[in-house]
Amino acid sequence: MNEKLIPFDMATLLDSDEAISEYLSQVLADGDTDEIIRALGHIARARGMSQIAAASGLGRESLYKALSPGAKPRFDTVLKVIRALGVDLFAQPHITTR
Repeated sequence: MNEKLIPFDMATLLDSDEAISEYLSQVLADGDTDEIIRALGHIARARGMSQIAAASGLGRESLYKALSPGAKPRFDTVLKVIRALGVDLFAQPHITTR
């Protein structure tokens, strides 16, 4: 039995504002910085890297590099990408259980 597997591409599932919001909210809640950068990359690919590069003021190659696995982009770069994605971040008190 010789089956060919196709690679999974998260960007294909991010086809609505609601899907993007839910995905990014979950990743942010988990708090893994590498995963947050990876998620921003998935969302940028879903929206179109050229469009996000133009809206963020970053070069397309710089955007790919900033959102690649293992990248450590500056915080201002991350904020530019988030704004270009049309995503709002907000703070709320962390609820702890005793």
